[in-house]
Amino acid sequence: MVAYQGGDESAFESLYGELAGPVRAFLASLTRNAARADDLLQETFFHVHRARQTYDPTRSAKAWVYAIAHNVFLMACRTDRRRRRNEELPAEDLPDLPVPAEAESLASRDLVSRALATLPVDRREALLLHHVEGLSFQEVGAVLGVTTMAAKLRSHRAMGQLRELLAREGAR
Repeated sequence: MVAYQGGDESAFESLYGELAGPVRAFLASLTRNAARADDLLQETFFHVHRARQTYDPTRSAKAWVYAIAHNVFLMACRTDRRRRRNEELPAEDLPDLPVPAEAESLASRDLVSRALATLPVDRREALLLHHVEGLSFQEVGAVLGVTTMAAKLRSHRAMGQLRELLAREGAR
């Protein structure tokens, strides 16, 4: 990111190559729509390009890009609400949600993915950013615009809710 910020255009290709897949998966888990996630990914990297001079090299580039993706997602949600447009896909067409390693031992991947989809978006974001993407709680807080403690709390509550949902599903 520092090289790209300094004018090295080829550094953008490296940055995109490293982060596009995980950021797309993150956006797909939020939107539950593959085409929408692709659009938001392009929008995210457009904003990365436009805001590259604001990047602080003392901070994580990964967390900075996720923060931009988070904000792009929120802007898209606001736009959709204004347009009153709901583009939900049938369940069989929904992309797979990434499953935290901690949850894989609790139940089948499909069951965990369905349970993740029922979590509130703010909690699901915190859980995915920390447990799947490997960001620290401080970085998660920066991405989501909340304190480190709030990020921990959201992730903890999401994991507790996920365990409860999985226990309930397993009991059937």
